[in-house]
Amino acid sequence: MRNFSYLRATSATEAGQAAQQAGAMLLAGGTTLLDLAKCGVSEPETVIDITHLSGMGSIVVDTAGARIGALARMSEVADHKDIRAVFPAVSESLSLAASAQLRNMATIGGNLLQRTRCSYFRDPGAFPACNKRNPGSGCSAIGGVTRNHAVLGTSQACIASYPGDLAVALVAFDAVVETDSRKLAIDDFFLCPGDTPDRETLLQRGEIIIAIDIPASDVARNSTYLKVRDRQSYEFAAASAAIGLELEADGRTIRDIRVALGGVAAKPWRARAVEQALVGKALEADAVEKAGRLAMEGAVAHGGNRYKIELAQRVVARAILKMGGLA
Repeated sequence: MRNFSYLRATSATEAGQAAQQAGAMLLAGGTTLLDLAKCGVSEPETVIDITHLSGMGSIVVDTAGARIGALARMSEVADHKDIRAVFPAVSESLSLAASAQLRNMATIGGNLLQRTRCSYFRDPGAFPACNKRNPGSGCSAIGGVTRNHAVLGTSQACIASYPGDLAVALVAFDAVVETDSRKLAIDDFFLCPGDTPDRETLLQRGEIIIAIDIPASDVARNSTYLKVRDRQSYEFAAASAAIGLELEADGRTIRDIRVALGGVAAKPWRARAVEQALVGKALEADAVEKAGRLAMEGAVAHGGNRYKIELAQRVVARAILKMGGLA
């Protein structure tokens, strides 16, 4: 880790102006920045501390939905009684992420911006070819060990998977990312790699996340987050699903359903084909399992990650059936 200068910002405006400079990086919880600095991926010239900015750590839930400040801690949001009641999938996605110690430090804004856990990306000494770190250098993962890599939304330039859990739930329920200059639908906020895998979101240099807004809905209130991983705790998802389900008055016809996937794609992945296949249909195991297979439309496997295609289909079906009381 090289030496860097430190600036403690007193306002979002000051932080944004300072962050426009080359080599500047924001510091909130620091759980990702410090990791990346230690392994040589990030080498900030200036670290801008935004942890003491006022008004950015609040959590407000009302009839319109939830507004979560970018500096709210993961644990605070996960344990908030109104979030747990109105957006259970959001609470569960946070509770199942990282360790308790990290959840007490990491912020919501930082959680959305965490970088991939691709081992090739995080080891620049052994693997200099990485288009996320060094555009145009190649992708060391392709042809390598790919068990944890993405099968959806990838390109010939990058097959790294997005590692987060919270963003998956937010994509399912049409959250909006508010920055200091605009509002962005979260499904648009994250970018697939294409030819520019070094650009992962729509954020511009110096633009700061202020808050996350989640609209209230019956489908969000009746939701869950299912995460399958190699070990029970402190592990990233092999495949996960945020599911919301609203039934008609007959208790068996699907009025609305939301499906988003994690662990299998280059960004949090909204499975709209699954949703469209099930709206208006009876909640039955055969129909759900058939629709679940649509979640992997367009999937491309690279060796060791092929298992994710079938696993994700099963995770989607299991989560929907669980919400419907059939599993």
